[in-house]
Amino acid sequence: MRTPLMIAGLVVAAGGAVWILQGLNVAFAPQSFMTGSQIWVLFGALAVVGGLSLSWWARGRQ
Repeated sequence: MRTPLMIAGLVVAAGGAVWILQGLNVAFAPQSFMTGSQIWVLFGALAVVGGLSLSWWARGRQ
């Protein structure tokens, strides 16, 4: 169960990074309704922190 949780955490963190880029209106980020909306920067940061925390927690499990 350790590896799937680590992978899930990394996928959530990567998705959060995309949300941050879209919220910041970075030129190479995919364009959507989220583009330029600052609330998605916050949601993305929470997703990155949550995803990395999940991966870190799963790494320590035996």
